Amino acid sequence: MGSRTYISLGLESCNKSISAGPPKIFSVLSFVLEKSIQKNEKLLKSSKCKNMPTIFHSSIAPGVSIKQYIERIFKYSNCSPSCLVVAYIYMDKFLQQVGDCLTSLNVHRLLITSIVLAAKYVEDECYSNGYYAKVGGVSKEEMNRMEMRFLVSIDFRLHVSLETFNRYCSQLEIEQNAAAK
Repeated sequence: MGSRTYISLGLESCNKSISAGPPKIFSVLSFVLEKSIQKNEKLLKSSKCKNMPTIFHSSIAPGVSIKQYIERIFKYSNCSPSCLVVAYIYMDKFLQQVGDCLTSLNVHRLLITSIVLAAKYVEDECYSNGYYAKVGGVSKEEMNRMEMRFLVSIDFRLHVSLETFNRYCSQLEIEQNAAAK
């Protein structure tokens, strides 16, 4: 694990002076999230089980795709591609902790919340919650409530070890390779 995987996901560039478009992590992460949503919604539909609404659920699925949403957040937040991996780790940790699943109704709000937390923890500079709220299409009050609910649910444990980061990067690379076939 290491440099080859990071380059494959667009976390590092072989040639930093030439931008080859958006980092691959955008498409890989959106593919993984969409695949998870399809699986979860199929299971929810077949089991006739109701997914209990939370602060992270919208009443209707937003009209913007997951990839477009990630690109928007990335564009206006100036977070690094690695920040998106950390956000994905946080989201996975949160969903496991609360026993919920990713759906088209909660993915956007979970994304903005996890990216905000990752940016605050990983990046040298970050913006206010009011700014992130505008970027994410939620009110500042909602952003603040979602951030607190998320933090409480993961016991404020934001540290991600290098081993965990590398494990998730490897999993994302496997998904990227599977999607390419």
